[in-house]
Amino acid sequence: MAGNEILAVLMFVSFIALVFTGFPVAWILGGLAMLFTAFAIVLEVDFNIVTSVDWQYTSLTVDRIWNVMENWVMVALPMFIFMGLLLDRSGIANQLMVSFARLFGGIRGGLAITVTLIGLMLAATTGIIGASVVLLALLGLPVMLNQGYDKALATGTVCSVGTLGILIPPSIMLVLMADRMAMSVGDLFLGAVFPGMLLGGLYILYILGYGLVRPSGAPAARHDPVDWSAVLELFKAILPPAFLILAVLGSIFMGLATPTEAAGVGAAGALLLAWVKRQLTRNVMTEVLHETTRTTAFIFAVLLGATAFSLVLRGLGGDELIARVLHGLPFGPTGIVICILLATFILGFFLDWIELTLIILPLVSPVVVDLGFNPVWFTVLFAVCLQTSFLTPPVGFAIFYLKGVAPEGVVVSDIYRGVVPFIILQLLGLVMIFNWDALVTWLPAQAYG
Repeated sequence: MAGNEILAVLMFVSFIALVFTGFPVAWILGGLAMLFTAFAIVLEVDFNIVTSVDWQYTSLTVDRIWNVMENWVMVALPMFIFMGLLLDRSGIANQLMVSFARLFGGIRGGLAITVTLIGLMLAATTGIIGASVVLLALLGLPVMLNQGYDKALATGTVCSVGTLGILIPPSIMLVLMADRMAMSVGDLFLGAVFPGMLLGGLYILYILGYGLVRPSGAPAARHDPVDWSAVLELFKAILPPAFLILAVLGSIFMGLATPTEAAGVGAAGALLLAWVKRQLTRNVMTEVLHETTRTTAFIFAVLLGATAFSLVLRGLGGDELIARVLHGLPFGPTGIVICILLATFILGFFLDWIELTLIILPLVSPVVVDLGFNPVWFTVLFAVCLQTSFLTPPVGFAIFYLKGVAPEGVVVSDIYRGVVPFIILQLLGLVMIFNWDALVTWLPAQAYG
């Protein structure tokens, strides 16, 4: 390998190693970019981006960061985050829990199915993993445990369903991917609808099967008789989130608004629903605005660090090195994509979805496109693969969120046992999407011809 490629490999390996130190990822990315730029200057290594390593390169880095901050697509991120956090505090989820439990509680595993259905609706309105997992844990976990549910099933259901928000639109992960890949957010939103529903359906089938095989672990709950009043109550509970989903996704899919404009509509709709529910208090707004600012700042800090990191890595020839390695694999195009997804799954044990989206995806996607695969299909596949990173130890954030609010008696080993079947289900869904690309491509093709 040439000197620049050796530096590229060292740069990537250093990033993987420093992640385990617990130091903020944004500083690691930005610091490595500066450090390896200095190495290139001292060792007189040529950059692929510019003819000489001087102020011209520094200016290019500043221009890239400025372009990130000028990007109107990224304006959607804080508004979607605000919408999700405010909805979590509006009381809508609690009403859904009561209504769904009355309708499905008599089925074996009915309470777990209720949590799954609520999680699907929250996923289409929030997209914030931490908020969804915590809310589902507070609402559903004590009820399931009191009814005699197996701890592994109860905790696994809450963890896995809570992660659907990162995939089902409006997903902040898909917004970030669209920006990094210079793709249409609407295409990714449409492409992720059926895969998200597929995973939710697999979860429900597993819970029903669990109830048949182990009735004692997923018993039928005591509930009021189901009548037309229960159906009407459920309809009233579904109406507010359905209104918000239609306002946000409907305006995008029908071409009435850009994703950024739709995010503004969603934020306004969340404010309206909170006001109707009489939850729009000063304390709630202060808490929501603080958390929105904190989450947005974290994402943008990592984004800016990753922009500098990827620019230096590409300048050292890292993207060309990865392309040569992948093209040199003796597996054919399909085998190369499988290797990329397998590596992503393994990296998800140690890295957060933000780092994988900002660093790995832009490096491997050009290779996949060169092999003739649909970029929307591959990006959604990558997103489904990343969803497993929230459940896989040691960096399974959904597990940490759940453990922080779990009732007394629920230990980490219960959660680990619970998430394993759902990780397998996610991988099964990944295989199905891989083999039937129409699950991703059909809806965008129908919408945009």
